[in-house]
Amino acid sequence: MTIKPGEKTPKSGQYEIVDPRSGKTGKEITSTKNNPMPPTPKPGQVYKLVDPTKNKSGMG
Repeated sequence: MTIKPGEKTPKSGQYEIVDPRSGKTGKEITSTKNNPMPPTPKPGQVYKLVDPTKNKSGMG
């Protein structure tokens, strides 16, 4: 599942910026549940959850 910039974060955690053509970018951001995802460095990039938060806050 990928999330576009501006969409609400479904779960708190670490999100990797993914390029649709070349795949992983090696860059990650932290976002909390229900906050909008920030703009990506390049057009067309999206976010993919790589490490969900391990506590109960923001999960659900």
